[in-house]
Amino acid sequence: MELSKIIKEINPDEVLNFKDVDILGISYNSNTINSHEIFVCLKGEHVDGHDFAQMAFEKGAVALMCEKPLNIEIPQLIVKSTQEKIADLSACFYHNPSRELNLIGVTGTNGKTTVTHLIQKIFEQDNKKCALIGTLGYKLSSKSEYLEAKHTTPQAPELQHTLQKILKSDILNVVTEVSSHSLEQHRVRKCKFQGAVFTNLTQDHLDFHVTMDNYFNAKAKLFEGLEEGSYAVINNDDKYAKRLIEKVPEGVEVLTYGIKNKSDLMAQDIEFTSSGVSFNCVYKDETTNIKLMLNGMFSVYNALAAIGCALKNSIALQVAKDALEKTKSVAGRFEIVCTSPLVIVDYAHTPDGLENILRAARELTPKDGSLICLFGCGGDRDATKRPKMGKIAQSLSDKIIVTSDNPRSEDPQQIITDILSGLKLINPKTVFVEPDRAEAIKMLKNLADKKDVVIVAGKGHEDYQILKDRTIHFDDREEVAKVFGVEH
Repeated sequence: MELSKIIKEINPDEVLNFKDVDILGISYNSNTINSHEIFVCLKGEHVDGHDFAQMAFEKGAVALMCEKPLNIEIPQLIVKSTQEKIADLSACFYHNPSRELNLIGVTGTNGKTTVTHLIQKIFEQDNKKCALIGTLGYKLSSKSEYLEAKHTTPQAPELQHTLQKILKSDILNVVTEVSSHSLEQHRVRKCKFQGAVFTNLTQDHLDFHVTMDNYFNAKAKLFEGLEEGSYAVINNDDKYAKRLIEKVPEGVEVLTYGIKNKSDLMAQDIEFTSSGVSFNCVYKDETTNIKLMLNGMFSVYNALAAIGCALKNSIALQVAKDALEKTKSVAGRFEIVCTSPLVIVDYAHTPDGLENILRAARELTPKDGSLICLFGCGGDRDATKRPKMGKIAQSLSDKIIVTSDNPRSEDPQQIITDILSGLKLINPKTVFVEPDRAEAIKMLKNLADKKDVVIVAGKGHEDYQILKDRTIHFDDREEVAKVFGVEH
């Protein structure tokens, strides 16, 4: 694309050294830039892209987008915020694919991954192709393989490129997870969403957002950006629901769902069994019984969110039911790895997420069995949730094993100490500490009887462990399978 076309579209504050060069790509990493690309000088938490502009030029950059003039003799687009304008640049370069797509965004602290997968399944049950973008990567159909993703919501150039590839694959429906980081960092700016789904809001990412109000305001941006004729599907049982509904612009349809509070779409007569959960789904004058192979109250909420989205896309409730009843667990989300004892691996890494998982697991625990929870907390992340998660684990489990979970640059023992500070009493018969996660999982062999239920929480689908000086391969599911001699 010619630089002159880009300039006309994104309207920079100033253009220096103009020459109408051909732009073949967008880069914000001087290590991976290719010839004839425009280099965007992003300011990160630890580095400033302006410091790497010369290197990018030497490696083939033919233009720069920056926040200040640089002493480099190539065209420079000067803007107030490169973080904002990289989204405009990306949308322009990839020809605004979201304008031609039915793009649905799902946001919330917990449930995003499962809800996006359920929505994809429902669309396909209705014979409509639907692509998915999220934590596990992106995939063009529920049966295709995941392609790699670096973030829950990709950076703007990758996101727009992915949307363009989806469009070129003749797929018109796309459901994507939208993280609070992506909203705060403008990654989805210039994306036209036809619908937005809100799952819940509980404590997480306060290392980034600092306060819950900031966290809420970041999530709310997805809904504030909706245009007339689009829709919002909102969990009416969440304490932030009323505030969020007030943020939705006029002309945007709102569908609420819930179990406790009167909502447009409701679940009633909920029953849990070892094979899943059943409930009556009530919408207008229609009641439909749904039997999920998923378990836990959170699965009911996730199903309602997906059904609400389906209804706003004119998909019949019966079609949604058929899709949901065929769906097994998403990778690393309440995933059963072993049945004797019942060992479940889950991504729960927030206080609310851990509580939801443990309550669901308690429903499956026999009266003569114990509920065991193995978990840790990530390093270089919100430390205030550590004692809270310790308290939750102890209050809802019979035994706990506290271990490491991506300690990063922090001392694993200090993270564990923070977790233990939330416990009422450290009884050596019910509280166990093992910083080595592999060794902690091995402890389950002697600790868990066949009738017990074990939750291995925190990492879910992740197949790595981030240590201080390196990242190693580590998959909870593989480790559990090895310990108990089952296939995975």
